[in-house]
Amino acid sequence: MARRRKATPRVPLPDSRYNSVLTAKFINHLMWDGKKTVAQAIFYGAMDLIEKRTKEDGYAVFQKAMNNVKPVLEVRPRRVGGATYQIPMEVRPRRRDALAIMWMIRASRARSEYRMAERLATELIDASKNQGTAVKKKEDTHKMAEANRAFAHYRW
Repeated sequence: MARRRKATPRVPLPDSRYNSVLTAKFINHLMWDGKKTVAQAIFYGAMDLIEKRTKEDGYAVFQKAMNNVKPVLEVRPRRVGGATYQIPMEVRPRRRDALAIMWMIRASRARSEYRMAERLATELIDASKNQGTAVKKKEDTHKMAEANRAFAHYRW
C-alpha cells in the first residue's frame, strides 16, 4: 500500500475500430509478449466471425457477453481468531471488468478450436447467450458467496 498518495489508475487509449476503452483493455489482456498487433488481429477477427455467425453487430455481442460475465459478489478470505472465513463482498466496478476480461480470455484459451479468433468468437457468442465456461465461473463465484452469506457480518 502506498503511504504518500493514492495511485492514479491508468486508462488506456480507446481502440481504433470501436473507440472503446473496454475493448482496448481486452486487447491488452489478450496480448502475449508485447505483440499488440497480433492481439488486435485476433480480437477483430473474432468480431468479424461473430458478425458472420450471428448476423448481429459484433461489438453489441461483445458488450452483452461482458455484462453477462461481470460478477456482482465474490468471497474474500478474512482471518478471525484462529480461523479463516470466506466473506462475501461486493465487487468494485474496475475489478468487475478485470475479472470478466480474465475469465473470458482464460475460457477461450481453454477451448479446442484451432484458431484463437474462433475460440474467442465462440466463447463470446456463448457468453452473450448466458452459456459457456466464463459464465459458469461467474455463477460458481456467486454460489460461493451465497453459501458463505452467514459470514457476511465479518465484513470490514
